[in-house]
Amino acid sequence: MRAIVYDTFGGPDVLYLREVSLPEPGPGQVRVAIYAAGTNPVDAGNRQDGSWACLRPPVIPGSDASGVIDIVGPGVKLFAPGDEVYYMVDFLNNSRGTYAEYHVVDAALIAHKPKSLTHVEAAALPLSAGTVYETIIRRLALTRGEWVLMYGAAGGVGIPALQMAVAQGARVIAVARANHHALLKELGAVACLDYNTQDVLAEAQAIAGRKLDAIADFVGGETLARSLEAIRPYGRAASIAGVRGDLDQILDLNLTFHGVLVRPEQKRLEALNILVSTGALRPIVDQVLPLEDVALAHRRLESGHGQGKVVLSVREQADGNSWRVRRS
Repeated sequence: MRAIVYDTFGGPDVLYLREVSLPEPGPGQVRVAIYAAGTNPVDAGNRQDGSWACLRPPVIPGSDASGVIDIVGPGVKLFAPGDEVYYMVDFLNNSRGTYAEYHVVDAALIAHKPKSLTHVEAAALPLSAGTVYETIIRRLALTRGEWVLMYGAAGGVGIPALQMAVAQGARVIAVARANHHALLKELGAVACLDYNTQDVLAEAQAIAGRKLDAIADFVGGETLARSLEAIRPYGRAASIAGVRGDLDQILDLNLTFHGVLVRPEQKRLEALNILVSTGALRPIVDQVLPLEDVALAHRRLESGHGQGKVVLSVREQADGNSWRVRRS
C-alpha cells in the first residue's frame, strides 16, 4: 500500500510517499481502507521532533481518518466489512498513523461516520473536535449566558470550539485575524477581535461589561498567562498548547485551570455524531490535498493562518460526491 513515511525528524521535506507492507488486524481490531486523513499540528510537531511522544523513525504520521472497514479481526462484533467509520489514534508511542491507504485500529476506538458528512468532512473532526469536546463541554463546562474569550478561534480546533460553545449558550468573543471575522460571526461569535490591531483584553471586558467567565486558549505560549487578569474570581481557563509565563493569578483569583491533551475515545466520537446530527457542529475544511502533497499540508499547518482544517484525500469517495470545501 501507499503511505507517507519519514525516516528522520525534521521539516516537511522529510515526508516521502512510498510503498509499505499492508497491515493485518489482530484480535479486537479492524483494518480500514482510508478515504481521507485529517492533518493536525501534533502531526507536524511530531515530524519535527517526536521524541516527546516516544516515536522512533521510520514513522507513518497521522492522527485521525475516515474510511470503510476492509477486514475485521477475531472477536469484533459491533462492526463489519463495508461499515463507514471515523476515528483518531493515539499520537503517543504510535509509529503507524493514518497517512496511508490502509490502517489497523482497535474496534473499541472507532465510531460509525456521521451519515450526513463526506469522508473528507468526517476526517476533519476526530482529533480537533474531540479536543474541543474535552475543552468546552467536559472541562470548562460552559453554560448559557457565560462570557468566554477564545484565542485561535479561526483554526482547525478553534472553529469547532466556537460552534460547541455557542451550542452550549455561551457568548463567545473570538480572537483571530480580521479576514476570518465574517466566518466567525456566521458561526455565532458575539464579537470578533483582531490581535494585530486591538487591545484584546480591554475590548473583551468592555464588550462583556465585566470580567470574563472563562478563557479558551488554542494558541499557547504566554497568551493565557497574559490574559488571566481578565477572568473573574473563581472563573476557568483551559489550554491545549504549551503554557508559559507567570501563572500566579490562577492562585490569586481562585481560578480552575485545565490542561487538555486529548486521547482516543469511542464515546466522545458518538457524542460528536449527535452534535453533527443536530446541526450544532459542522466541519469547515480549508483545503483538500492529495496524499502526495503532504509536505504542502504541513507547511499550511505550520503557517498558523489557515481557516479550518487541511485534509488529505487518500482515495476517491465510493459515491463519487465532490468535496464540500470552504477555502480561505
